Amino acid sequence: MAQYELLLPKMGESVAEATVIKWVKQPGDSIDLDDTVLEIATDKVDSEVPSPVAGKLVKQLFAADEVAQVGDVIAIIETEGGETSTTKAAVVEKPIAEEKIETIPGIAQLPSENKTVATDFSSSDRFYSPLVKSIAAQENISLAELDAIKGSGADGRLNKDDLLDYIANKNGVTSIATKTVSITPPAPPTNQMAENKASSATVVNKTSTTSVSGGDEIIEMDRMRKLIADHMVMSKTTSPHVTSFVEADVTNMVLWRNKVKNSFEKRENEKITFTPIFVEAVAKAIKDFPMINVSVNGTQIIKKRDINIGMAAALPSGNLIVPVIRNADQLNLVGLTKAVNDLAARARNSKLKPDETQGGTFTLTNVGSFGNVMGTPIINQPQVAILAVGAIKKKPAVLETEHGDVIAIRHMMFLSLSYDHRVVDGSLGGMFVRRVADYLESWDLNREI
Repeated sequence: MAQYELLLPKMGESVAEATVIKWVKQPGDSIDLDDTVLEIATDKVDSEVPSPVAGKLVKQLFAADEVAQVGDVIAIIETEGGETSTTKAAVVEKPIAEEKIETIPGIAQLPSENKTVATDFSSSDRFYSPLVKSIAAQENISLAELDAIKGSGADGRLNKDDLLDYIANKNGVTSIATKTVSITPPAPPTNQMAENKASSATVVNKTSTTSVSGGDEIIEMDRMRKLIADHMVMSKTTSPHVTSFVEADVTNMVLWRNKVKNSFEKRENEKITFTPIFVEAVAKAIKDFPMINVSVNGTQIIKKRDINIGMAAALPSGNLIVPVIRNADQLNLVGLTKAVNDLAARARNSKLKPDETQGGTFTLTNVGSFGNVMGTPIINQPQVAILAVGAIKKKPAVLETEHGDVIAIRHMMFLSLSYDHRVVDGSLGGMFVRRVADYLESWDLNREI
């Protein structure tokens, strides 16, 4: 018999590690080819690790909630044969995209106060989660300083709240974590009290709903919801948000889609929605106003070369994920339609790859899919702008004709752009969202696809 070393596979350019969620197969279990051995999670996506061989699971090398690096041996599988073999993680070297750094006028010579410092965590015997590492890097906390912070987690593990409290005390401000109101369940009752109050309180496992007396429920956030919550709070504390609104007459766009949708579906075996049309308009507007396609590092503006548009997608669980359409400006409408449909379908079925949620430079969210006419979305850091498109409604509108003004029924919608006022002023934000509306309003009814 041979022993096969199962490695944590490469999951994309920007993903270096993953957390083990649970083991689907236990030691002694038989494994068929492509059977799921375990489930893992990166910061945004949960994935399954299949077995490239058939055999029997002999050993698990990482426990649940432990973090493994790409290329680590995570399990030993016993197979037929006479020698030990190892999975090989394919690594494709890609050139690093060059980014143009532009300084803000008047403060170009100032030092970058928020510049992060890379920290080598390998020299520490203490476990740190990816989120804790990220916060420590952003706050320029050294490894020695991090090791000295007392943790409240299992075995003294340092969690996010511990680190935020430390940062708050260090800076002399109140921690975000301490502002949340927590409900502490009472101490377990005696047997007699438990018998008398069994009907008024039920305690179940950590990941499920807990009923308490009075009809209220305490619901533990799942892992993804915690990450979303942390990311949203971080965005609001990082960027001063401003939102600009534009109302657009998209009658021609709606009539064109109604005209071509059946023939397009027959020809391409794909449904065409409004989303790829919005993505195309956004990509064009970004080319006209490239300073909306940037990120901020201290007092430096990093101007992105690529136009990678993230599209916010609601999951069946109620959580949100943002898969990214890379180089959206280089795709025609057919290509955008296929990319949108593919990413949306795989997002709903939890089949996205970790790298497919990384590298976005601008985000689009369709609040109209929920019947909302407009919204004020939160910026997806480290981007500086996010566009919300509202529901398309039939409304009376004034049209200017050669014979004078007339009132007609038109298809109208609101576009709302939230942007980072550190680097995007009202003029740029307003002109950008107006340009997106112009592209939608000037849609050619006779356009071929």
